[in-house]
Amino acid sequence: MYKIKSYLMCDEIAKQFPLKENIRKAISEIDRELFVPYSLKHLAYNLEALPMGADQWISSPLTVAKMTQYLKPEGADSVLEIGCGSGYQAMVLSKLFRRVFSIERIEKLLLEAKERFRKIGVSNINTKLDDGQKGWGAFGPYDRILFSAYLKTIPPAIIDQLEEGGVLVAPVLEGGVQMIQRFYKKNNQLSAPETLEKCLFVPVMDGLKR
Repeated sequence: MYKIKSYLMCDEIAKQFPLKENIRKAISEIDRELFVPYSLKHLAYNLEALPMGADQWISSPLTVAKMTQYLKPEGADSVLEIGCGSGYQAMVLSKLFRRVFSIERIEKLLLEAKERFRKIGVSNINTKLDDGQKGWGAFGPYDRILFSAYLKTIPPAIIDQLEEGGVLVAPVLEGGVQMIQRFYKKNNQLSAPETLEKCLFVPVMDGLKR
């Protein structure tokens, strides 16, 4: 049943965003109800962000589709996600990348996401409780890096962990407005940002929350 709901949800996404077939396929294979609070399961396939506790939000399926497609996953092997949250974005990435690494600073959210991954039986998502601004150097460099929270500047540690020629997508605050920006790494530094569209994310925060 969820595959029908997911497919219909992708139809709704495609009305607002030109969805590539590989992104549609990845999203349509996931039961989004598993990633939302029980009381909101009836809204799981609506195109809206949903609260999930700890003052955090599950991005709308439309936003997840956009961020995933902007990342240009084709031909890439590994991806680092900053801000695991419910785990839904990481789950979508797991359908497109051989290796997914996702960092979350709020312990409760990370434990819940890990339990979801365990129940689903996904084995290519690696998670870590940490301040995501430090990245995850042990498994870098990564072909792609995705921020699921907004920030003002890209931390140097994250730039160092992006593979030469790699792609980084992040919501960046500019003049009080959040914009999704895409960067490429060339000659050991990030290119000028390619500004894609306005967005609304929670902020990147320092430290851990246990």
